[in-house]
Amino acid sequence: MEIKRNLIDLTIEELEEELSMMGQPKFRAKQIFQWCHKGVMSIDEMTNISKDLRQILKDKFRFDRIKIRNRLVSNIDGTIKYVLEYADGNIIESVLMKYKHGFTACISSQAGCKMGCKFCASTGIDFGRNLTGGEMVDQILTIQRDQGVRVGNVVIMGIGEPLDNYDNLIKFLKLVNHKDGLNIGLRHISVSTCGLVPKIIKLAEENLPVTLSISLHAPNNEIREKIMPVNKTYSIDKLIEACKIYTEVTGRRVTFEYAMVSDLNDSLECAKELSKRLKGMLCHVNLIPVNSIEGNEFRRTKMDKIQKFKNILENNGIETTVRRELGSDINAACGQLRKSITNDLSILKEQ
Repeated sequence: MEIKRNLIDLTIEELEEELSMMGQPKFRAKQIFQWCHKGVMSIDEMTNISKDLRQILKDKFRFDRIKIRNRLVSNIDGTIKYVLEYADGNIIESVLMKYKHGFTACISSQAGCKMGCKFCASTGIDFGRNLTGGEMVDQILTIQRDQGVRVGNVVIMGIGEPLDNYDNLIKFLKLVNHKDGLNIGLRHISVSTCGLVPKIIKLAEENLPVTLSISLHAPNNEIREKIMPVNKTYSIDKLIEACKIYTEVTGRRVTFEYAMVSDLNDSLECAKELSKRLKGMLCHVNLIPVNSIEGNEFRRTKMDKIQKFKNILENNGIETTVRRELGSDINAACGQLRKSITNDLSILKEQ
């Protein structure tokens, strides 16, 4: 039995090809694409398309939209965490954050994650599947429709490893950036990776002006291997070299994410070692007080020590910031997604 494609996954060019095979005019492709990316809930809402063509589309394609299973709002800063369910039952989480410059969506790229990073709540959850480009876009559409706001920035830092879902990631970037869709500038999109070196180089060759964020979290292999299994395949030396290639090819600054864990990677010696590795690179370091999750004993570094760590990096010419924490009371902060998803759904079932 042929599996129908989800209409929201198609680019305008793919829609034109499909319509041509149906004997339909190509200009309809733009109309259909625009409706899909306005967030309509059914093909029947595409009112400038004939009923006959709408029926043809319904016969040939799926039109799946994500369902909101739960919505948690932070009492601290208004951050909203969404528990979202796809038509096949796979569940992911997305987050809407408000900044002075507007709204940012943190979206997932996979239902589950295979990378096994020790500080991340997605570890230990069964891997479901890769998300398609359209399903990633639909997270943004769902958030916008629910809140009545326009998302201007996207960080692909939710559940999953984006570069482990490379082809769908590239498809997402093309869809979300299209002028007839959400039209979100690529410079307003950050792609986070734990360090899949060949894919970083491949992304550099795409020459897309996205921001590359590297989950570094250690200044050397010994520490990094304790918390990030990927380092056993791609050492920190290979990772830094790939990042240098990325900056040289794209001219874009790389962001290094560094979760500060007490008595693990937060010593002043670690700061000096990290400075030596990154000195002279086109980069920025984002220090993150680690968030607690069930199943590990990581404790966050005290703020005065983080400041000293920051000072050492800055004194070596490395631009450094300390991340503003958002949504920690609803497990929506860095590394916390998927922590309480089972509890969230259990609560729903009881309601």
